Amino acid sequence: MATLIDMPKLSDTMTVGTLVKWLKNEGDPVANGDMIAEVETDKATMEVECFEDGVLIKQYAEAGAEVPVGGAIAAIGEAGEAAPEVETPAAPAAEEAAPVAPEPTPAAPAPAPAAPVAATPAPVPVAATPTGARVKASPVARKIAAEKGIDLSTLQGSGPGGRIVKDDVLNAGSSPSKAAPVPAAQLEALSLPVSNMRKSIAKALVASKTQAPHFYLQIEVDGAPLAKFRAALNKKYADLPAEQGGNKFTVNDLTLKAAAEAVRRVPAINRSWGESTIVQHGTVQLAFGVAIDDGLVTPVIQSAENKSLHQISAEAKGLIKKARNKKLAPDEMSGSTLTVTNLGMFGISDFYGIINPSNAAILSIGATIKRPVVDEYDQIVIGQTMKVGLSGDHRVIDGAVGAQYLQALKTILENPALMLV
Repeated sequence: MATLIDMPKLSDTMTVGTLVKWLKNEGDPVANGDMIAEVETDKATMEVECFEDGVLIKQYAEAGAEVPVGGAIAAIGEAGEAAPEVETPAAPAAEEAAPVAPEPTPAAPAPAPAAPVAATPAPVPVAATPTGARVKASPVARKIAAEKGIDLSTLQGSGPGGRIVKDDVLNAGSSPSKAAPVPAAQLEALSLPVSNMRKSIAKALVASKTQAPHFYLQIEVDGAPLAKFRAALNKKYADLPAEQGGNKFTVNDLTLKAAAEAVRRVPAINRSWGESTIVQHGTVQLAFGVAIDDGLVTPVIQSAENKSLHQISAEAKGLIKKARNKKLAPDEMSGSTLTVTNLGMFGISDFYGIINPSNAAILSIGATIKRPVVDEYDQIVIGQTMKVGLSGDHRVIDGAVGAQYLQALKTILENPALMLV
């Protein structure tokens, strides 16, 4: 007798799932443990596991269809067996509300900041290109392009209004194999469908910003000790095999460990608003942001305050890999009490995150920047500074608690050996 595979409930807030794609086709043999489809929930894209041996005899939903939790998506049976009749799931999302792209409207490209703009702009010469397209270019740029045989339509202008100037042509001539960005004026406006994950992110963060009164603090940290500590660790461990503790530590690993350690000193940061009560958590369920193709997820390191730097590093790397391979389980993304988000790898020096719902605070880790600083002898030297921001929920904690926590975190980051005690 055929067995139905239903849309699983993969999170507490999930009511429907979108069937992203099938991993098995009708007629394919399947075994217990095989993944047969990918579905998008309100938190992530995950795979649906089959718990039966047999043949996939029927797919009840097409790729792109929204299916309610508990609705049948497939039937597993024996070859040649008739599939049970079930209520047809919702039509593919693309058919329900097909996004219609508006007619493209020519956009006026913004002038590049570095290019001078005359108070009364002179007429912009328009050059004809070998392809017949017409682009804005200076006379000198047109002359050099003609001499070098460069198609002006392939270049991105850096002058006022997207005008191609001399340097644009010379730079293109020095690296002709490098594809030029598409000018903004050539891009068409599109209407993109909103994924379940993006809907969930939007709903949660709007609720956070409107319900939790945010306040913001920032502290500057001397990043040199942390950089030196990391270099020493990696010199010792990076080339060792995993069974001997081999690992390459990242700044993210160290800041996660430091964040958990700082909670020991200021436990009041590890709280949640409970309407009629304030919940003081006994363990640090440490979430951290991971950017993926279709959004952002925040996997959680459980009881982070009790884990060593090696353990936190290994667990963080494993969760990041799972997130990017769409393998995170629902319980690996829930129950956080404190969140860390890091944009330092993108060169962002300082920023503030939006508080993860139910947390009292979120930490924002910026890049370590070399710049002049005044040392202990009042001498101006080159230093390495890192800015750490904190967004706090004023219902749960006050500025003093946030400041004390940042001070404790600063002490640990500037004396990283404390992470090993």
